[in-house]
Amino acid sequence: MRLVINIHLQDIVLIDEDQNIKLHFPVSTAARGVGETQGSYCTPRGEHIIRAKIGAGLPLNSVFVRRRPTGEIYSPELGLEYPGRDWILTRILWLSGKETGFNRGYTRDSKREENRASESAEESSVSCDTMRRYIYIHGTPDEHFKQQPESHGCIRMRNADILTLFDLVPVYTPVTIAT
Repeated sequence: MRLVINIHLQDIVLIDEDQNIKLHFPVSTAARGVGETQGSYCTPRGEHIIRAKIGAGLPLNSVFVRRRPTGEIYSPELGLEYPGRDWILTRILWLSGKETGFNRGYTRDSKREENRASESAEESSVSCDTMRRYIYIHGTPDEHFKQQPESHGCIRMRNADILTLFDLVPVYTPVTIAT
């Protein structure tokens, strides 16, 4: 079983062992497009896995901050109280990149490297690590969901959809994010 997220189509499909599409859902990826570097607010491309599943057993529309449930249940009224909040709701599938130097670990920044030849490798590189960037597949307020790029890098889904997907995929499920 594996997941494929298509940036162009703004969808996610669950593919079984026989390469059949089992489920298909709309998603919303990053408003800034695709990219792998820390601070870019872009959706990372390439091969990933689900490293952690967070929120099992919690109610629909449970609110998360820093991967922890706050005890709040999202409602439109709560949304009006905090209009600028980036809502992470219902469930979290935390992604980890599998491609070292592309979406895992660090990538060299050649311009900075030339200017700082005496610094350590980590200081002259830029993080491209999907997991360290806290890139998730997660729920978002249904009344604001649009199948178009609007996130800060994560893959947003309707709450019923992420609940269904969460229950079907185990940790370490492969995830491909393609343009």
